[in-house]
Amino acid sequence: MLAHLSTLPTLRRCAVAGAVGLVLLGTGLTAGEDSAEPDLSRFYQQKVSWAKCPGEGMPKDLQCGKVTVPLDYSHPRAGTLDLALARYRATGDKRGSVLLNFGGPGGAGVPEFATGGKDFMELTDGYDIVTFDPRGVGRSSPVSCGDAAMQNDSTEIDRDPQSVLEDFKKAADTCARNSGPVLPHIGTVNASRDMDVMRAAVGDKKLNYLGFSYGTRLGAVYAAQFPDKVGRFVLDGVDTLTEPLTEQELVGAQGQQKALEEFVNWCVKDIGCPFGQDAREARKNVVRLVDSLDADPVPSAFGEPFTGQDLVGAIGQALYSKDLWPTLERALASLVNDGDTHAIEAFAMGGASPSMRDETEDPDGGLVDEQDIPLDNLSAALMAINCADDPDRPSGKQIIGGLDRLRARYEEASPVFGPYRLTGVLLCYGRPKGTDFIRDEVKDVDTPKMLLVGTRGDPATPYRWTEETAKRLGSSAVILDNKGSGHTGYASSKCVHRKVDAFLLYGTLPPDGSSCGPEDDRA
Repeated sequence: MLAHLSTLPTLRRCAVAGAVGLVLLGTGLTAGEDSAEPDLSRFYQQKVSWAKCPGEGMPKDLQCGKVTVPLDYSHPRAGTLDLALARYRATGDKRGSVLLNFGGPGGAGVPEFATGGKDFMELTDGYDIVTFDPRGVGRSSPVSCGDAAMQNDSTEIDRDPQSVLEDFKKAADTCARNSGPVLPHIGTVNASRDMDVMRAAVGDKKLNYLGFSYGTRLGAVYAAQFPDKVGRFVLDGVDTLTEPLTEQELVGAQGQQKALEEFVNWCVKDIGCPFGQDAREARKNVVRLVDSLDADPVPSAFGEPFTGQDLVGAIGQALYSKDLWPTLERALASLVNDGDTHAIEAFAMGGASPSMRDETEDPDGGLVDEQDIPLDNLSAALMAINCADDPDRPSGKQIIGGLDRLRARYEEASPVFGPYRLTGVLLCYGRPKGTDFIRDEVKDVDTPKMLLVGTRGDPATPYRWTEETAKRLGSSAVILDNKGSGHTGYASSKCVHRKVDAFLLYGTLPPDGSSCGPEDDRA
């Protein structure tokens, strides 16, 4: 999931992914260092040409560029992809770059940077600050499932699970047709290899990195593949490396339910709260609203039915930051009082327009224009990357046999988010198995010290994942315990912000296990 700037749980339209080939894993080798490996020299020798970012409303001091990477690292002559980059230039004595990933998976870095990049300006005292749209995301050969994408409808899986699983398989084929040749090569293992090409293209011997939420998974995988290229690494809102999607989504449902209850407790203190002024009754009213929209959807801004599950996905995004709560309250009031979905749908928008890419056989993926990014790209990429990273593929018989037990666990975790999250888990059904590299090989990394930030009240990445991932990574991991709330700590805690900047700029690492108090208690 994305960091504070924007948050991306599973949305209504979901995609799928394929397996990825693994080469050079764990070696840290760059092109030409071993003649037995594919020749990647032309990718590692390129340099980024920076220019003013195209499009209206882009900050004047934000520069854009691109880097070219192999479609398939094991067959680098089989085609290439262009990946979109953006940077703010160093204002002080430049000592290199810091690469940012805002999370997701499926989050496009360039638009995030354009709207929220000023939060990172302190780092320009010593670095160029660079971000990117990963392969399959944003302007970088975006994947899409098109108009025939499978909807996340928790009611259908209850009525006829076998039929729904068959529909998921058909949806997978549709996603493959609409996404083009990038889909089988999407996923964190290849995305982290792309980051090493970026490192070389911006002229850095070591990669300095700040990753949020899913970006911590991406950073950990890079550290396992290229340990000798790791510079100063910060992982904020630490993702799990070991839990299967079923457990990840269950944790997500629990966290979002807790955040929803906190939002409701806040909302009922306002006379304008659309759910009333009694917290217990308000929580029931949320469930009633979801159920009523599932039974009788209202027209959406694009004319399609807006269901209760669409509402669940939109609410889930807003709950990752308390800063969004006033906007969420107003959006829900518009929906409840006027039947107007425009404001609440704004939380679920993942693309620039409702356009859709045609199927293509062209193996060379250039950057697409901003207005041509498919509307469902965010959700399609999220599911594609998660499926590519997950090796579990239970059979239809196994899924149906365990569905009642699994449903009960999810509904207990959250009556609102549980059914939605459960259906999202099943969308990997029928897809090729993902890589087992992350679960089996990303451990005991031999790198310089890395700073892991865990937030106690994080609704998306629980603090225990920080502890588990630190143990997994080994002696290189140093934990900073943020005792605040919200998803990730850098944007919400001044204390975390200072400590992260001090490490990235000056190498000043806080002691393992040190903490930042709740933000309200700090100057």
